[in-house]
Amino acid sequence: MTKKKLDPQKHRILILGASGYIGNAIYKELSPYFKTFGTYRTPLKAFEINKQFFHYNLEEDDVYEILEACKPTIIISALRGDFNAQTIAHQHIAEYTLTFGSKIIFLSSANAFDSYSKFPSYELDKTLSHSIYGHFKIKIENLLLRLPEKQVAIIRVPMIFGAASPRVEALKQAILDHEAVEVFPNLIMNVMLDKKLTQQIHYIINRSKHGVFHLGSTDLVYHNEFIKEIIDLLTDKKVVLKQVYTSNEDRYLAVLPKFNKLPKHLQITSHEIIEELTK
Repeated sequence: MTKKKLDPQKHRILILGASGYIGNAIYKELSPYFKTFGTYRTPLKAFEINKQFFHYNLEEDDVYEILEACKPTIIISALRGDFNAQTIAHQHIAEYTLTFGSKIIFLSSANAFDSYSKFPSYELDKTLSHSIYGHFKIKIENLLLRLPEKQVAIIRVPMIFGAASPRVEALKQAILDHEAVEVFPNLIMNVMLDKKLTQQIHYIINRSKHGVFHLGSTDLVYHNEFIKEIIDLLTDKKVVLKQVYTSNEDRYLAVLPKFNKLPKHLQITSHEIIEELTK
């Protein structure tokens, strides 16, 4: 089979997990510019009538059928769900990518480094995780990094926020229910804005970028201080903060770029994220 040459103007993009929070944000960013398809798991009228969306149950369906139906030049994986089923799906995606010369963009996580707590992490640092989630992300990264390098972009992101993000919605709910909010006073991290992340992914597609990307705010924040800032935006009421100390020392969970830096207009600070939440 001959491999297709990727043409930015003619991309066919498949977003796996397009009904999820991040997947849907990416779909909204890309669909005006590219022939964009998505998968959804939970049946919803809006998805069912959208001819660009395919129902896909990770545990029961073979992703190969959707790949063959869409024939994507770019596959964006924002999947969630059972880790074993995800591993099998990504093995099939890797096989498809290799056969047809497509490109895979995989959304990974800062948790790929959650064993390292003394410093922020950079793109070429060795991944190591104590958590099941981080361990899983590393496994998929390693599977995909065996593909030809120009066909893979690994995107590691820290905690993502946005006006309608699950984290902000959970804070609103806690305020409504008069519940304490857990914060981690010793955790130093960087953060991300949903809208900025989708613009960055759009740029990576347009410029045919590949490799490992650390997409987060350019500055670092303490978890408890950042969450308190958001709470202060959301309410004037007093909210109890439950301080959770996982260690006696400061620990880092931050992904910073050293090699694959994006242009200035695509960078963001934690303060700009807070400003965005006030709109």
